[in-house]
Amino acid sequence: MNLALLIITPLLTALLVLFSRNKQQVKWISLAGSVVQLALAFILLGAYEQERADLNTAQMLFEQNYQLFASLNINLHFGVDGISVAMILLTAFVSIAGVLVSWNIEKMTKEFYFLLLLLGLGAYGFFISLDLFVLFFFLEISVIPKYLLIGIWGTGRKEYSANKLALMLMGGSALILVGILGLYFVGGHSFDLIELSKASITPDIQKIIFPLLFAGFGVFTALFPLHTWVPDGHSSAPTAGSMFLAGISMKLGGYGCLRVAVYLLPAGARDYANIIIILSAIAILYGAFATMMQKDLKYINAYSSVSHVGFSLLGIGMLTQTAVTGAVMQMVSHGLMTALFFAVIGMIYDRTHTRMVAELGGLMKVLPFISTVLFIVGLCSLGLPGFSGFVAEMTILMGSWQNNDIFHRVATIAAAMSIVVTAVYILRAVARTMMGPIKNEQFLQLKDAAWNEKLAAILLVAAILAIGLVPGWLNDLLRPAAEIITERIGGK
Repeated sequence: MNLALLIITPLLTALLVLFSRNKQQVKWISLAGSVVQLALAFILLGAYEQERADLNTAQMLFEQNYQLFASLNINLHFGVDGISVAMILLTAFVSIAGVLVSWNIEKMTKEFYFLLLLLGLGAYGFFISLDLFVLFFFLEISVIPKYLLIGIWGTGRKEYSANKLALMLMGGSALILVGILGLYFVGGHSFDLIELSKASITPDIQKIIFPLLFAGFGVFTALFPLHTWVPDGHSSAPTAGSMFLAGISMKLGGYGCLRVAVYLLPAGARDYANIIIILSAIAILYGAFATMMQKDLKYINAYSSVSHVGFSLLGIGMLTQTAVTGAVMQMVSHGLMTALFFAVIGMIYDRTHTRMVAELGGLMKVLPFISTVLFIVGLCSLGLPGFSGFVAEMTILMGSWQNNDIFHRVATIAAAMSIVVTAVYILRAVARTMMGPIKNEQFLQLKDAAWNEKLAAILLVAAILAIGLVPGWLNDLLRPAAEIITERIGGK
């Protein structure tokens, strides 16, 4: 498996889009490129599983290492483990769904799809990079497209939201860059992840570098209280932009917290674990209660994302193998779920021109497919068994409970309490939107989902059910990598 194909494919697709002559060519080229990306992700999964079945126990598989800047010891070093493969699959599913739901974009279509493809390119490169400098480069590739997507194609206070998002993410990037440079100078002048994991970095140095890296990546993944860009950014972004922001971009931060900060600085992770747990528990409860106060469907999903992502950070902070496995499962589950949620909200807004729950009602009568998908994603969000949300959150809570002291048990119980609050706001929002009498007679003329919207929804629902009904494959994929990380920390 040549991992470079995961970068070359979206890059070539983006270049072909730039040379397209009309909007239809742009759309079909983007869709074809996304289909190839999804096929490559499945080929990678199959090849990875085959290597493990053949008893290949290497930490990273399909490694490629090309010298980039010899004087600074910067290399194009690619490789994947189970966590990387899961993130690549997530990116492929959200990418193709984002292309499909944007089929009716008429304003600067070529530029819109070009930026979407750049977001995917940055994510793939980030997840396969084993050189921290290159990893940081791909992380930055995704910041400018987000800014432009919101600023040009967004709604509401789009300029304010775009500026706020860009400034906060660049602030997080500055912290990450300082942390990476710190690792470079104390780790033998190397950016290589594998080499740095073998370097002897003293606990005192780790205490300094760890909060820089964790907080920097935490900005991307809505670590409380660095989450304030999330509601504004999500609510103002176009539908595909919201899907990418919540479904992929926030996962870059979670992946970085785990792969870079925790893995390379285990002593720092142990020292700051309790702080991470406290901030995560606050985010889970704060996000849930804040969501109850929202009246806009996009703000409901945005604030609920703060709560759901808090579960991922909680799992990382608990430092047990089961909790870390659950944290990555939650990243994948939340990425699929929130992308689908934003897609459905976009479908509703395109037809009704409102996202306010009070102005909607009775849509089940005229939009049966869209309403059914909204019910499904709502049930996944509140953690109903059979969906990916239940599997991921239960795995985190079970792993958290393995820490048998009072502090960890109280944090686990506090996080579990949010499930009740989640059920309240999800059921209330879905019921008021879809059930009851039709409040606006103009809604009687609405048309249900088009073919492209149905295909996007079906793909994401299928992925959610594949995890919820048969979670063993994802657990088996993630557990060996989680075990390596927790062994370095000295966790259970």
